[in-house]
Amino acid sequence: MINVENVSKIYKMKDGGEIKALDNISFNVEKGEIVGIIGMSGSGKSTLLRILRGVESFDSGDITMDDVKVSHDSSAHYMHKLRDATAIHLQRSFGLWPETAIENVIRKLYGTKYSDETQTNMKYAFDEFEDEAMELLRVVGLDDKAYHFAPVLSGGEKQRLIMARQLAKKPKVLLLDEPATMSCPKTKQEVLDAIKNINQKLGVTVIVVSHLPEIHEYLSDRLILMENGKIIDEGSPETIIAEFVKNMDAPEPSRDPLNVGEPVIKTENLEKNFVLIKGGKVLEVEDINFNVKEGEIVSLIGPSGAGKTVLLRMVAGIDYPDAGKVYFKFNDKWVDMHQPGIKRMNVRRKMGFMHQEFALVHHATIKSQIASRLGIKGENVVGEAKKRAEELGISDKVLDMLYQLTDLPEVEAKHQLEKIGLSPSILDELFPSFPDTEVKEYAEKVFGALDLPLDILERRSYELSGGQKVRTAIALVLASQPDILILDEPFGDLDPITLRTVSNSLKKINKKFNTTILMVSHHVDFIEEVTTRAIMMEDGNLVMDGDPHKLCNTFVERCHADYLKDFNELKKQMAGV
Repeated sequence: MINVENVSKIYKMKDGGEIKALDNISFNVEKGEIVGIIGMSGSGKSTLLRILRGVESFDSGDITMDDVKVSHDSSAHYMHKLRDATAIHLQRSFGLWPETAIENVIRKLYGTKYSDETQTNMKYAFDEFEDEAMELLRVVGLDDKAYHFAPVLSGGEKQRLIMARQLAKKPKVLLLDEPATMSCPKTKQEVLDAIKNINQKLGVTVIVVSHLPEIHEYLSDRLILMENGKIIDEGSPETIIAEFVKNMDAPEPSRDPLNVGEPVIKTENLEKNFVLIKGGKVLEVEDINFNVKEGEIVSLIGPSGAGKTVLLRMVAGIDYPDAGKVYFKFNDKWVDMHQPGIKRMNVRRKMGFMHQEFALVHHATIKSQIASRLGIKGENVVGEAKKRAEELGISDKVLDMLYQLTDLPEVEAKHQLEKIGLSPSILDELFPSFPDTEVKEYAEKVFGALDLPLDILERRSYELSGGQKVRTAIALVLASQPDILILDEPFGDLDPITLRTVSNSLKKINKKFNTTILMVSHHVDFIEEVTTRAIMMEDGNLVMDGDPHKLCNTFVERCHADYLKDFNELKKQMAGV
């Protein structure tokens, strides 16, 4: 069915250097197989998938897919034939029409036959394609949502709808790049079952790229291990998974969950309601009461859409509740996190927030980025910013509102400033960068705890590996040694080897600096390994609070996550239990 022979790909860098993304790759895929590809970030997996899709050129070798043969020097005509034979599903792709699920599939069926889905006349297209569209929705398990408005479907439902649209193109091969990696276990299970159905009921050959062993153990008939652009080994999922993780670092000893201090965060009767007018979907976060003690590592767990990120942003004082209070302890006094002013600024200076969409500045040195961070969170920043604000005629409340923007992702902060007619330069004026010469002193302790070499300070973001980028992003947040660190699922798409390194780093930071950590994560293994306490949310409510192992087991059961149950059995076998 598919034969890849001696394929290589080299990327030319602007500075004249080269990166060999693929190095003489050869393998075969039989018709109807599900073949998995696993490896650490940067091993060449996604590059290989793009080449198979026909959207990336290559420098040597040949690819044969049924009767289509493409060489490195083939014309665009043959690359187009590869695109006709394949469909691809990307992890974060949610391009859907603002119509019902079945109308989305009918549009794609119409476009496949008549070349342009934008011209679909739905009145006539229904007569021609309704039955076929319903069958595709049935294959991905969405026939009961056929007449639901697509934009208000859950994340997992949207992913399955996109798969149905891809199947409307009648591909011979479905290419999957990290399917459902960032999703909760319930959503993952739904997506993985849809992939199995596509393979078994339609006979579509599947190539799935993922760095998550549990996905391959559940899906793949055969597994290929890649490293530094080469195929290192291939065989059964059990054999290759054991090979992949054999050199993983040992876990850092966990903190005693009883060895913590007094509460430093408390919430009282928090409420927040969201209503989507079209579709009528409502999220009600209500009656939220819990505290976090000094030195704890607390995880919020629960299915997608439970309200975890909403709660995290309210706790951090980024979003305002409809009712209730959030308090942080500062200098032995409780400060209201929704009352603007200098008191809240002092609390925010000692808090670090890392978002899902964290990003390093591509061309800036790490030293300059830390200098900027210290300018925002440095020891004297509040007093210095207050002086500058007074010179500019800015009140304490407005200054605090501007300071709040420094905890937002860059795009969101710029949008907020545009809404009030201010330039992003106002933040640089109020919170100028720290002197470069003093950055090393601040970086040494944090870099040591994160196992990062100090010479990274002189590098630019694009010169770092995937794991180094994540740990460097943590270092930026920790540069000012905050008392409280809030993490909103920033590590969900890491391979398990890098994730273990990050897990160990967080535990070292927690023990060395007594940093209190509150985080959201869908990664059950990560939660169990790092967390001292877990809180489960469902439909906007707190439903359980306690031992992370017990809560994670309950969560997996409630999600009916068979892929995790199967993988846990495999881990026991690998450990000889």
